[in-house]
Amino acid sequence: MTTPFDEEPHHRRPGVFARLRSSFLTGIVVIAPVGLTIWLLWTVMGWIDGVVLPLVPNTVQPEQYIGINLRGVGLIIFLLFTIVVGWIAKGIIGRSLIGFAESLVDRMPVVRSIYSGIKQISETVFAQSERSFDTACLIEYPRKGIWAIGFVSTTAKGEIAARSASGDKLLSIFVPTTPNPTSGFLLFFPEQDVTILDMSVEDAAKLVISAGLVYPNGKDPSRPPEAEPAQSTAPLQANTKQRPAEADDTAA
Repeated sequence: MTTPFDEEPHHRRPGVFARLRSSFLTGIVVIAPVGLTIWLLWTVMGWIDGVVLPLVPNTVQPEQYIGINLRGVGLIIFLLFTIVVGWIAKGIIGRSLIGFAESLVDRMPVVRSIYSGIKQISETVFAQSERSFDTACLIEYPRKGIWAIGFVSTTAKGEIAARSASGDKLLSIFVPTTPNPTSGFLLFFPEQDVTILDMSVEDAAKLVISAGLVYPNGKDPSRPPEAEPAQSTAPLQANTKQRPAEADDTAA
């Protein structure tokens, strides 16, 4: 007679259903990232085609010549158009036209607010300048004892830096939300209250998006990534110690 507390005499092999279930879950882990990536790219291309192609004359569209609608043609047209506009905007004539158009927009009350907001967001997201995040950090938020990952954007300037009660140097910290890091909070912390992390911004973003499931150090998540071992200076010191003895032998 056996009881629930008796140990099994040998390890029981998993059944057929358990092995099929394990194989199915493994297949999902492999297929899901690839499938979702392809689906997202396919959907974005279809959305861009639906917006761009109606603006293109029918005589230019490839569908009139090959008889089928090729997905991605609108995306190619959009990329070429954007490159041409950017090339023109870098010249003197393009900058003059942009300045004239912006002066007209500044005279429109509602349009002015919408345009300036979208322009600031576009410059922040797409402009390759020093305003991009380059450092990940830890801060105590929303209260002492609770830590959150943030990204150092800039040093606080102007009225914010002048009117801060602390009087210390303030850092602008963007604290993203999980799992959507594009939204979050802009906080200003004294520099001494910000702990700079060694991990890259990409690794910190992965940690936020995965809700703490993906750590930079995959082998041991409880420890930070190990730095490259420094070259030992013991042989150099040993050689330095041996040089006076060799000099004495030579003198003798």
